[in-house]
Amino acid sequence: MKKIIVLLLILAGFNIARAQQPFSKVDQWLAEQVSGMGGRLVLVISKDGKIVYNHAVNKMSGKDKMLVRLIAKKQGKPANLNGYTSSNPQPIASCSKWLSAALVMTFVDEGKLKLTDTVGQFFPILSQNKKGSITISECLSHLTGIRSPDLRENLAELREVNSMEEEIGKIAAYPIEGQAGKVFRYSNTGLQIAGAVIEKISGKSFETLFAERIATPLEMKHTDFGKGKVALPAGGAISTADDYMNFLVMTLNKGEFHGRRVLSESSIAQMQVNRISADVKIAYTPAEAAGLGYGYGEWITGNGVVSSPGLFGSFPWVDKENKYCAFLMAFYLRSDGRQGKYTELRKLVDQGLR
Repeated sequence: MKKIIVLLLILAGFNIARAQQPFSKVDQWLAEQVSGMGGRLVLVISKDGKIVYNHAVNKMSGKDKMLVRLIAKKQGKPANLNGYTSSNPQPIASCSKWLSAALVMTFVDEGKLKLTDTVGQFFPILSQNKKGSITISECLSHLTGIRSPDLRENLAELREVNSMEEEIGKIAAYPIEGQAGKVFRYSNTGLQIAGAVIEKISGKSFETLFAERIATPLEMKHTDFGKGKVALPAGGAISTADDYMNFLVMTLNKGEFHGRRVLSESSIAQMQVNRISADVKIAYTPAEAAGLGYGYGEWITGNGVVSSPGLFGSFPWVDKENKYCAFLMAFYLRSDGRQGKYTELRKLVDQGLR
């Protein structure tokens, strides 16, 4: 009997080890990369409706801790310098774009907004400044033809305004750099206009709309857009890896989450169409996204993969071909070589899932 028990224990240990083995290279990658990616990384993977991997690595330097303290101070929150898991909230920068585009598409699903609607019908000041013919579709895909200020200047401007409509007045004065639909400039501007439009349609704040239409049905209990005077749809969200994964699962499931429809299949499909055609001029795109296509709030990376990386290094992606989704949460500012790192990680995850 003792020999049988020992044998069963050995077999159980073998099965556990074998189950963990597929992601050993992913574990190794996280351990090797963490020091150069802010000292803290969390990776969560979901396949067939189940979380199959959730692992955090913490190895912060003194400089990393100083940055975490600085960000926490700006948020008015205590700095978390100890445990770091998939339930810890942090700014996700441009990962916000995917969430905001989805929010706008809920209005399209309800027939309250059309992708071909022009922004001048909502804000005459844009028409007065030759921007009224820009469509909602062009707002969601960075094809407004507006020459936007750089990120730092834009954020400083947002701190000074008191409403979305006031910010639209600022946008109206931006210079035009080309015909709408023919110039791609990755920026905050298009989604800011779209955010202002849905506020005007509904009479509710962007923050409230996001909570009602996206966060609540997707059980994203720790995700919001900062609760400031004016939301930044293109980059103002704070979230957790757990929360964001719910959004990715919904996207992978063509708009459904836990049996509830959040977006129509048509909207999910529209968001994943590459809007950068051969006749579109690239005015600005982040170096780490060079050569990629763009839909509504998300990059089209080919082979059935869509993603929306953020300035601080977080990288969510949905692999439609291999039918899984994943989210790497990070916080660091050096962007050199990011695209290569993301590609390498995706390959290791693909191998682990086979």
